[in-house]
Amino acid sequence: MAKHLDLEEQEQLDQLKHFWNAYGNLITWLLIAVFGSIAAWNGWQYWQRQQGLRASALYEEVERAAQAGDLARLQRGFDDVKDKFGGTLYAAQAGLLAAETFFDKGNADASKAALGWVAAESGNAGYQAVARLRLAGLLTEAKAYDQALQQLAGEFPNEFAPLAADRRGDIYNLQGKKAEARAEYARAYQGLEGRAEYRRLVEVKLASLGGDPKAAEAPAAAASGTAKP
Repeated sequence: MAKHLDLEEQEQLDQLKHFWNAYGNLITWLLIAVFGSIAAWNGWQYWQRQQGLRASALYEEVERAAQAGDLARLQRGFDDVKDKFGGTLYAAQAGLLAAETFFDKGNADASKAALGWVAAESGNAGYQAVARLRLAGLLTEAKAYDQALQQLAGEFPNEFAPLAADRRGDIYNLQGKKAEARAEYARAYQGLEGRAEYRRLVEVKLASLGGDPKAAEAPAAAASGTAKP
């Protein structure tokens, strides 16, 4: 009986050896790939956390400089965070805060530069949209209308599209392009459903140019009706 078991075990061992000789290298490389991927993912997560902590510390320095009104220190802090951690949300937040502080302190050029960086370099579509809208506002105040319109060209996230249309309407109105202004105000009015106070402001602008808010509302209602099953 013992001999029979020994022979059976030997047969199983031979089969295992044959299997390992045939597939051992493949299994080894697969295991290396799997565990290597896990290690790489953990390493990436750790690196991301470290980047976030460092970027957060630099953002806090920007905040303190802004609160103190120290523009030189503010610029250094913003330069640090955008140069070292430009891909983080903290960099975009620092840019928007720096731009606001520079503007409040009368340095419009530095404000435009900070907004321009966020608009061009931030990886977050929301922060980019805010920067583009604010930069367009500063350029409009400086009567750089073509540059302002460039900032408002192209796609915006849905929640910002009506605001961009309203701002384009303001620029066209200042340029004396009444038909273009009416069209943009109508587009803004259509998109601002649910934001009553802002919508009323756009309604006043549209009506002042002879536009009919009810007519502007009709396309949106028609589109809503066709969308229903």
